[in-house]
Amino acid sequence: MEYYKILSINVGKPIEVPFKNKNIATGIFKAPIEESVYLSSVNFEGDGQGDLVHHGGKEKAVCVFPIEHYPFYENTLKQSLSYGAFGENLTTEGLVETEVCIGDIFKLGNATVQVSQPRQPCYKLSVKYDMRELPLIVQETGFTGYYLRVLEEGAVSKLDGLIRIYSHPLAVTVSYANRIMHHDKQDIEGINKLLEVEELSTNWKKTFLKRLEGKETDPLKRLTGNE
Repeated sequence: MEYYKILSINVGKPIEVPFKNKNIATGIFKAPIEESVYLSSVNFEGDGQGDLVHHGGKEKAVCVFPIEHYPFYENTLKQSLSYGAFGENLTTEGLVETEVCIGDIFKLGNATVQVSQPRQPCYKLSVKYDMRELPLIVQETGFTGYYLRVLEEGAVSKLDGLIRIYSHPLAVTVSYANRIMHHDKQDIEGINKLLEVEELSTNWKKTFLKRLEGKETDPLKRLTGNE
């Protein structure tokens, strides 16, 4: 079993912020907590999402973001960043996208969680940091983080860390999934490889199936808030 450090658990309820002459609800503003917290099938206690169409739910109950990407984004944003800067629930060390596979299972305190899909950046990042191109930068670099579904609920402390107890046999990394989704969109072999992973989230499966049917979806709409 492989142990990985959790540097911070971050939670926050949605708030309203101005965007394009209106107010939008977003849960991207999260703050670290020190105490143990209960993880249900949909989120940590005290956490929430403003847009339940694209965020949250059982297949995106926990958002993970590796600390290894913070220096890149600090340079890009020209500012220092605190834990939870990207709206992630878990700021981790040693679990970057190239080392984590869709379907991998981890013990997280008394809970059990499974990797379901990469995180898809949206315009809420640009709203938070007043940088319109930031979501596209996240998408292009592949420094996205990823989501976990909850297989077993339970109390979680950052001291517990994440312990990988199952490595998916198909070994399709989060990084590979990002590449097929955002860059090699016509790679039929890659699409089929991802569709073989039963544990891939329903929404990502739907997107890839549409591509096989010749129906391209436009991810840029989520990056700009023009859906």
